[in-house]
Amino acid sequence: MNHWFEDFTPARGALPARAWVRSDAPTLSLNGGWRFRCAEHADTPADLADPALDDAAWDRIEVPGHWQLQGWGAPAYTNITYPFPVEPPFVPDENPTGDHRRRFALPAGFLADGARAVLRFEGVDSAFTAWVDGTEVGRSVGSRLPVEFDVTDALQAGRDEHVLAVRVHQWSAASYLEDQDMWWLSGIFRDVTLLSRPAGAVEDVFVHAGYDHVTGAGSLRVDTPSAARLLVPELGVDVPCGEDVEVPGVEPWSAEVPRLYDAEVVSGGEHVRLRVGFRTVAIVDGVFTVNGVPVKLRGVNRHEVSADRGRAVTDAEMLADVLLMKQHNVNAVRTSHYPPHPRFLDLCDEHGLWVVDECDLETHGFWLLDWRGNPSDDPRWREAYLDRMRRTVERDKNHPSVVLWSLGNESGTGENLAAMSAWVKERDSSRPVHYEHDWAVPYADVYSRMYASHAEVEAIAGRTEEPLEDAEADARRRAMPFVQCEYAHAMGNGPGGLVEYQDLFESSERCMGGFVWEWIDHGLRQTGPDGVERFAYGGDFGEPVHDGAFVADGLVFPDRTPSPGLLDYAAVIAQVRLRPETTPSGDLLRLTNHFDVVDLAHVELRWSVQDDGIEVASGTTPTPDLAPRASTVLDLPDEVAALDAATGERWFTVTAHLAEATSWAPAGHELGRGQVQLDPGAGQEPAPEGSPARRGPDLLVGPAVLDGRTGRLQQVGTVPVQVAELSLWRAPTDNDRGDFGEPLAPTWRSLGLQRLRHRTGHVELGDTAVVVAGRSAPAGTDTGFATTWRWTPLAGGAVHLQVDVAPELPGGLDVPLPRVGVRLALPRELRHLAWFGQGPGEAYPDTGSATWTSRFTSTVEGLQTPYVRPQENGQRAGVRWAELTDGSGRGLRVSSTTPFGVTVRPWSTEALDAATHTSALHDEGRIWLHLDHAQQGIGSGSCGPGALPQYRLEAGPVSFGFVLEPVG
Repeated sequence: MNHWFEDFTPARGALPARAWVRSDAPTLSLNGGWRFRCAEHADTPADLADPALDDAAWDRIEVPGHWQLQGWGAPAYTNITYPFPVEPPFVPDENPTGDHRRRFALPAGFLADGARAVLRFEGVDSAFTAWVDGTEVGRSVGSRLPVEFDVTDALQAGRDEHVLAVRVHQWSAASYLEDQDMWWLSGIFRDVTLLSRPAGAVEDVFVHAGYDHVTGAGSLRVDTPSAARLLVPELGVDVPCGEDVEVPGVEPWSAEVPRLYDAEVVSGGEHVRLRVGFRTVAIVDGVFTVNGVPVKLRGVNRHEVSADRGRAVTDAEMLADVLLMKQHNVNAVRTSHYPPHPRFLDLCDEHGLWVVDECDLETHGFWLLDWRGNPSDDPRWREAYLDRMRRTVERDKNHPSVVLWSLGNESGTGENLAAMSAWVKERDSSRPVHYEHDWAVPYADVYSRMYASHAEVEAIAGRTEEPLEDAEADARRRAMPFVQCEYAHAMGNGPGGLVEYQDLFESSERCMGGFVWEWIDHGLRQTGPDGVERFAYGGDFGEPVHDGAFVADGLVFPDRTPSPGLLDYAAVIAQVRLRPETTPSGDLLRLTNHFDVVDLAHVELRWSVQDDGIEVASGTTPTPDLAPRASTVLDLPDEVAALDAATGERWFTVTAHLAEATSWAPAGHELGRGQVQLDPGAGQEPAPEGSPARRGPDLLVGPAVLDGRTGRLQQVGTVPVQVAELSLWRAPTDNDRGDFGEPLAPTWRSLGLQRLRHRTGHVELGDTAVVVAGRSAPAGTDTGFATTWRWTPLAGGAVHLQVDVAPELPGGLDVPLPRVGVRLALPRELRHLAWFGQGPGEAYPDTGSATWTSRFTSTVEGLQTPYVRPQENGQRAGVRWAELTDGSGRGLRVSSTTPFGVTVRPWSTEALDAATHTSALHDEGRIWLHLDHAQQGIGSGSCGPGALPQYRLEAGPVSFGFVLEPVG
C-alpha cells in the first residue's frame, strides 16, 4: 500500500516560502507539553484529528523534542548506510509514527480586523500532517526547513479552545534525501508558532545591501510583494520599498567588524524589524573576496546537536557555539548539512561569522550502490530538490553572514542539482554557489573538496592539480577559488597536521581556507548497563546497522567542553600570530596580522621571561601598527636585555589580548601566543659516581634496586616499582583505527605489538653499570625487539637508565610503530605531577600547537582527556623533568637532557584499549607512568590522510635515556 508520504511531492497546502523575520504582529508559541502516543506503524487510528477525542490518558512529550529521547523507540546512528531498504520512494511498514495533540486558546484580538492565522513549523522530522479543529491544513516533508499553513478557515468560530493535531512519520520518501551522517531522530524538534497576519501585512522581505569598497558607499534596496516603506533612522533613510538608495560612508559588515544597522519595513498592517549589513561578495580573478578584500575561511562544520535534546537545540546552546567559535579564532561556519535554526544565523550576523548555508540534502547512501537510482539525476525528484533550495534561500536570504549557498552534501551529481543552482543564481545572484560532490563543478562557483591531502592541496594552491579530460571544464575549474569544505577530521585525539594545512591555505590567494570536520561530538547522554552516565554513540542503542563512534568527531565534547583539538586549531588559525624566527641578532618572534579586514589597534601585547619555567620579568610592549596580512619582527624589550645571565633554559613569551571587551569575549581574552628560547641552559646530567653493588639477590645501582636474576627494576629510593618494561603499544586513537581513512591499528594488532612478552638474556654487573640484555616480542612470530638496559649510578643519589632498542624484523615492517618508550607501574598514592616542558595540555608530534614550555602541575585525574571512545591521550610532550609525588611531596623524579614524553594514568594501556566508554575505566590501584622517547603522529586518518612523513615513527634502532631519583 502506497502512503502519501511515499511520494515525490514535497508539500501539500503550504504557503510560499518566505524570510524569517521579527514582526510586531501577534504570535502564539505552541511549544511546551503536548499529548502524545506512538505506534510502530503508519496505519494508526484515524481519531487523532477529532477535537472531541479524549486524550487525557495519553503520555506527554515536550515540543521541541524527539520522541526517541523521551522514552519512545531509540536513536540510531549511521554515517552513509540507509537504515531501511533502498527502494525509493518506499519505506518499510515498520514506520514509527508519533501522534501529537496540543490545545490552545487565541489571545484576545489575535485575529482582529480581518487578520489571518498562519501555522508555522520550523522543523519536523520526517513527514507530517497537521489538523486544526479537525480540518486537515497541510502536509509536508523537508525536516530541517520551515513550512507554513494558512489555518484561518480551519479555526472553528466560537470555540474557547482549539486543537492542533500533528501526525509525524519517522520514514518517508524524503528520508532518502536526508542521509546526513547523524542520529536518526524523529518528531517536532523546532518551534511551532501560530502567527497573526494582519490585513496589509508584509508578506515577505528581501534585503539587498551591497558595499562599494572603492567609494565607501552602500547600496540598499528592500523588496516587498506589496507597498511598504523602508526606514533606517541611523542612515536617514525613509523610502518606499523597492527603491534603490545609495548611502555614502556606510560601515561595511564583515565577520571581523559585524556592523549592523537597525531598519524597519512598515506597511499598513505590520512593522518588520531588520538588521542590515552592507557587504558585497565577489569572485575576482579566481579569488574569493568580500568588500573587495580576499577572505580566508578558518571554519568548522556545525551539526545542530545537544547531548540531551538531539537537534532540539536551545538558544543558550546556539549562543554557546557562536561564542566558543569566536573565542577560539574560528571565523566561518558551514551549516552541515542543512540550514540551522534561524536564530543561529541571527547570532552569526551579530557576533560575526562567515556562513556557508547548506540545503537540507544528502543522498550519500546511494554511493554504496555505485549511485544507482540516485535522486539527484531522477526527474521525479526535481520539484523536491527545488523546494528544499527555495525554502533554504527564502528563509535565510537577509542574513549578511551568509556568503555562500550550498546545494547540499554528498549527493552525487545530476540535473536536479543543476536546476537548484540555476534557480539560486536567478533568485539571488549576490552569493556564489557551493557544491562539493562533483569535482568538475559544472554548476558551482568554487572548487570544493573533502579531505584532500597536503600534497594535493599544494598542487591546487598552485593551480597545478591533475587536469580534467574536458579542457574547457578544466580551465573553468582552475580559474575558481578553492575551499576544503571538510578536512582535518576531528575524531578523538587530534587532528594532526593542522599547521601544514594552514600554511598551504595561506600560501595562495586561490585558497579560501577550509572547514574542520566537525564542531561537536554527537554523544547522547545515557545511563550505561553499569548504571554510570556516559555519552552514547552508534550501537549503544541496539541499532542493527550503525557506524559506531564515527558520530563523535568534534572539536568540542558533547557537553561543549573544548577538546585539545579545538585549542590546537585556535592556536594554528590565530589571527594574531607569533612564530619564532632566526634573525642576525638572534632568535626573535615574528608578529603577523592574519585578520582580513582590521589592523591590530584592538590588541594588547604582553611579554614575560622565564628561566626554567620560573618568571623573572614581565611587562607590556606597544602593538605595532600592522595592516591585514602585514608582519614584523618584535624587538626584545629593554628590560630583557638588562636581565642577569640565565639560570637555566630562558624562554621569552608574548601573548596577544583583546584591549577592550567585545560582544563575544571580555577584555584581556587571549588571541594568540608565541614563544622563543633565548638561552638553552647548561643541560648537563649529573656525573657517574660510585659502583653498582650486590645485596643478597638484588642489585643496588644508586637509589635503584634491580632483581639480580632478571635485571627488572623493583624500587627507586622508597618508591616500589611493580612493572618496568619496554612499551611499543598505545591504545589506538580513532585516527589510528582509520574507519574511513588510513588504518594503522589493524596492522599493529596483527603484529602483536599490544601483547609483548619480555625475556632477560643476561644481567651483567660491571664496575660502573649494570647491563641487562633482553628481548621483547609477541607470541607466534619471530619479529621482536632486542633491548639493552644500562643502569649507571650518578652523583646526588640518582641513577641513569640508558635503553637501546634494535628491531629484529625478518619480514620487514611497512607501518610505523605506535610508540617507543618504557612504562612503570607505581603506587597509587603518586597522584600529583609537576613537570617542566610543554603544557598545560596534551601534545603529540603533529599536535600541541596550543602548548608552550613552562612549569606545570596537575593531578593524575586532570591529565586524562575524556574522549567519547577511550584511546591514547594525555601525553605531555617536550618534558625536561617530571616529578610524580604523593600528598606529602614524596615520590619519583625523572629527567633527561633530551626532551621526552610523559603520560600518567590510573589505568593501564590495556584497560584503555579495551574500554568502549570512559565510564568503563576504573582506578587499578596503581599508577602507570609512560616515559616515551617518541610516538607516532596523530594525523587525520579516521577520515582523511594519516600523519605526514615527518611525523611517522619508523621502526629502527633507537637509544634513549632518563635520570631517575627519589624526591621528598
